[in-house]
Amino acid sequence: METNAEPAELVYHLRPADPGAHVFTVTLRVDQPDPDGQVFSLPAWIPGSYLVRDYARHVLSIVGNSETGPVLLKKLDKSTWQADPVHGPLVIKAEIYANDMSVRGAYLDGRQAFVNGVCLFFRVHGQEDSRCILHIDPPARVAEDEWQLATSLRRQTGTDGGFGAFAAADYDTLIDQPVLLGALTSREFKVAGVPHRIHLAGRHEADLDRIVADLAIVCGWHADLFGGVLPMDRYNFLVTVLNKGYGGLEHRDSSALICARGDLPRAGATGVSSGYRKFLGLASHEYFHLWNVKRIKPAAFSPYRLDRENYTRQLWLFEGITSYYDDLALLRSGLVSTDSYLELLGRSLTRVYRSGGRRRQTLEEASFDAWIKFYRQDENAPNSILSYYTKGAMVALCLDLELRLRTAGQVTLDFVMRALWAEYGEGGESLPEGGFERFAEEVSGVSLQEFFRQMLRSTVDPPVGILLAQFGVRLHLRSADSGDDLGGQPAKLDRPRPWLGIGTQNRHDRVLIKHVLADGPAAAAGISAGDELIAIDDVRVTPVNLEKILQDLDIGASARLHVFRRDELLTGSVEVLRPPRDTVWLSLDDDADEESLARRAQWLG
Repeated sequence: METNAEPAELVYHLRPADPGAHVFTVTLRVDQPDPDGQVFSLPAWIPGSYLVRDYARHVLSIVGNSETGPVLLKKLDKSTWQADPVHGPLVIKAEIYANDMSVRGAYLDGRQAFVNGVCLFFRVHGQEDSRCILHIDPPARVAEDEWQLATSLRRQTGTDGGFGAFAAADYDTLIDQPVLLGALTSREFKVAGVPHRIHLAGRHEADLDRIVADLAIVCGWHADLFGGVLPMDRYNFLVTVLNKGYGGLEHRDSSALICARGDLPRAGATGVSSGYRKFLGLASHEYFHLWNVKRIKPAAFSPYRLDRENYTRQLWLFEGITSYYDDLALLRSGLVSTDSYLELLGRSLTRVYRSGGRRRQTLEEASFDAWIKFYRQDENAPNSILSYYTKGAMVALCLDLELRLRTAGQVTLDFVMRALWAEYGEGGESLPEGGFERFAEEVSGVSLQEFFRQMLRSTVDPPVGILLAQFGVRLHLRSADSGDDLGGQPAKLDRPRPWLGIGTQNRHDRVLIKHVLADGPAAAAGISAGDELIAIDDVRVTPVNLEKILQDLDIGASARLHVFRRDELLTGSVEVLRPPRDTVWLSLDDDADEESLARRAQWLG
């Protein structure tokens, strides 16, 4: 007979079993397994990072048991198992390797741990809507009070910051609430009345009081942008501090961040250093995702299919618009100056103009092919692909300025995003392909078909310089000063840097050619990515002297390059050319007319 009984809970138990070997033990109890044999699996990718990573490859061992004894588990494919039929509860126990210290993986050692649920928690097919209980134990041979625990999962047992049991409404919620463990330093602050916390794992001497004060400001700005009411009742910044590192991944009620120790301000420091600005921009970016992608979602992600690629042409919208607002929020909230913001914007535009792939790939194609191109970059990436982050941010900038111009400042991208939240946010339907274009036209009253055709479906560069000029901002293009020149500032050298059309990387005391630009002189001379650069004009090349050697070359002359390709010594003659003008810096045009200056003031706040 049919019943209306709610599905039974799924109970998970996570144990940091062997920190030295980076091994977690995960136990799952299914009280009402499928009578035909329960199927279960691990996800193949994590939302927010669009690459099939096959997390099941880290499963070291897996066994099944029931009340009557062992249960045979049959592997169906690379990520999926099926248990033999059993009467009563089914218990699955697995050992899983965790040594990926990134925001998209799982990590465990004797000092700290980070857990993304996609790496460790099995999906029980047919019971994805069941409530999940997660018990987390402290690692063996570590006193329970030596480690703290931070997560946005609902606590069921234990004290604040301690180990215990946690609950999730369903499987999607379980895997979208990461856990940070270790000797954490934490601070709490509030935004729009909602508790926020930042938790840091790793050695640092950061001024947490200053960081939480600044995060409260920028998070408050984002909250105000979307109406002042936050869509969650708590939020956690889970930060792993390393000697070097950078990365972030958004979650529904938290974000996972990795930063360099030197990027965090120390007590007594004044001003906003470039490293701290980078950290604030990262936190701002992931926080904006609370609305844009975690709740305003593409239809292709509703629901997520975690065993395969989920294709959408809208990643430019969800990452590009977010990338536009992350630094803009720092300016509008008063954390950075106008000059600092223009430097950041110039660097972002520089990354677009230096991409040869922008001539081959449209923004929609870049979004659709993220699974096989953007997240699988090789030595030819500079020639073949486009970043939907940076080009998407450029298009967001152009859309914002275009709307302001064509509506005399009455409609802005801020206005469109607030309306989008009201229509497609919490509780609304997902955004269909092409839905944003139609929606922006509808709420603005502006015809945007040609704008979006050029921006999204052609390889023509957006007219960003023309638009900026009408807001009292000048766009300047120059050549790069060096291989480390990120743009955003005027040139520092009096003469252009001679150009060979190569990018290099250092490996110990060797210089390897990382990429060769398709339209450059090195490509014409037959130089290949992967070659080891030995000498230029008979002078040995090292990581220390390479830049000096390049600066001393004469533009218009030829240079003799000696390289090793595998174990063969090759020599080629390369024409030294004037470098391309692909580096952007922006300046305020205070001689602009009053109308342009008024637009600038409204735009930059």
